[in-house]
Amino acid sequence: MVQLIVGKKGKGKTKQLLDKVNAAIKAANGNIVYLDKSSKHMYELNNKVRLIDVSSFPIRNSDEFIGFVCGIISQDHDLEEMYLDSFLKVAKLEDQDISEAVAKLEEIGKLFEVTFTLSVSLDENELPDGLKDKVIASL
Repeated sequence: MVQLIVGKKGKGKTKQLLDKVNAAIKAANGNIVYLDKSSKHMYELNNKVRLIDVSSFPIRNSDEFIGFVCGIISQDHDLEEMYLDSFLKVAKLEDQDISEAVAKLEEIGKLFEVTFTLSVSLDENELPDGLKDKVIASL
């Protein structure tokens, strides 16, 4: 399953994502991973959440990013949820259609029973129509 938190830059998506991940860790039976463009939010996350700074890795496009996500999943059979902050930036999808990447994440999520929650710096009306039903918060 893929869920989206959408809104323009500076609207509070990261805070909402951090609150959601910190609440989820209390009820989680497995592991939770938080992908971000830096390690800036390290101290705002519960210490049981694994923070990965995606900028530390040489990812050049969205296909490589999907491969990176698959690599994380392959190494952790107890992974339940992944939170992706600054999705457009970490997935190398700025100024591109995100439909295909979200569809791949949806497929991966079903296959490995992982829930993805993405913060996307777009207004809800800028999303492709097929993704609007995945929005859980529009800021």
